[in-house]
Amino acid sequence: MEVLRIATAGSVDDGKSTLIGRLLYETNSITTDKLEAIQRASQRKGIDFLDLSLLTDGLIAEREQGITIDVAHIYFNTLTRKFIIADSPGHVEYTRNMITGASKADVSIILVDVRKGILDQTHRHYFIANLLRIPHVIVCINKMDLMSYDEARFNALKEEFLSFANQIKFPEQEIQFIPVSSLHGDNLTAPSPKMNWFKGQPLLPILENLEVHKHLNRLPARFSVQSIIRPRNEAFHDFRGYAGRLASGLLQPGDSITVLPSLQKSTITKILRFDQSLDQVEARQSVVITLKDNIDISRGDILVKTSKEPELMKELEADICWMDSQSLTNGKTYLLHHGTSQTKAKIVSIDYLQIPSTLEKLPANALQMNDIARIKIKTAKPLAIDRYSENPSDGSFILIDEYSNNTVAVGFAC
Repeated sequence: MEVLRIATAGSVDDGKSTLIGRLLYETNSITTDKLEAIQRASQRKGIDFLDLSLLTDGLIAEREQGITIDVAHIYFNTLTRKFIIADSPGHVEYTRNMITGASKADVSIILVDVRKGILDQTHRHYFIANLLRIPHVIVCINKMDLMSYDEARFNALKEEFLSFANQIKFPEQEIQFIPVSSLHGDNLTAPSPKMNWFKGQPLLPILENLEVHKHLNRLPARFSVQSIIRPRNEAFHDFRGYAGRLASGLLQPGDSITVLPSLQKSTITKILRFDQSLDQVEARQSVVITLKDNIDISRGDILVKTSKEPELMKELEADICWMDSQSLTNGKTYLLHHGTSQTKAKIVSIDYLQIPSTLEKLPANALQMNDIARIKIKTAKPLAIDRYSENPSDGSFILIDEYSNNTVAVGFAC
């Protein structure tokens, strides 16, 4: 069954946790003991209704404060599809958590409180969804019951959001708007009779029918080698396979491939998964590939189709989100991890600091935690990396502090 990865975002008290809890409740994805625990917790809080937000706020601090602090992953399914929701915090200081939670998302659900309207944090959330090249964005105008389900208010917020989004939206991205009430379940799983003026689909049917992953198959093939398979037994004495994951594109037996960064060439003879021989491998599948020639390949190398190689680069521009409490300054050296490869990298310059809420670009000599900026990097070894805008599955990387081993930044090649 196909899996849809969802990232949720919203400012404090916009109702993200309640929306997710309502989806779980409406799809019968809550066990009886869990439901009883939520009922008792709701009673302890002195409320006379089922507080479904408690389903996702797992930390004690989250429940006490009524906010989301850490990224929670929620799993549920319907008859047509499986879903993984990354419920990310809405506070500005947790921007790094949101980027982490949304990094693999197929769709971003951005909540807006109909009373508060479009906030700076709403702009920030959409900016990050756009930075991550998330192809589908669904804007849920929430708490419509508190504004008497006013159509004019919904349309005004829709136009305000689009006026900002159209400044940075990439052409392939689809943005949809839904008026909802998470508390009462309006327009979440079924059309709401209280908003007959809305002619679109409810949230769940949209999620069930979104096309995902297919666009990855149309991108150039990028296979990162994770390990070399050499069985030590007589039956497979001469076997040499290359295990890894195909990030994008398609590969088939008979394809001519180039190994990067060595530029050696060969031909695929077999594609194996366990004891099965496959006719092809698609994006996001992990397999073992055998080649016609015994050539020198090691962990970190990338197999690509010949004539469709990415440019090998030792100097690159990138957008990054700084995630460490220690500031970033020019000249500092880190470990750059791309796919399964790792190399030393030096920060050459900070071109500008980007303010997501206003799109303003400011000069900067250093970056603080949660800052988003354009920088230049120089690496010790050449990288087989695509521009993130052209191939997100191969265009991202992380920076690691080689002394503390902390992940300090996530980056997107430009």
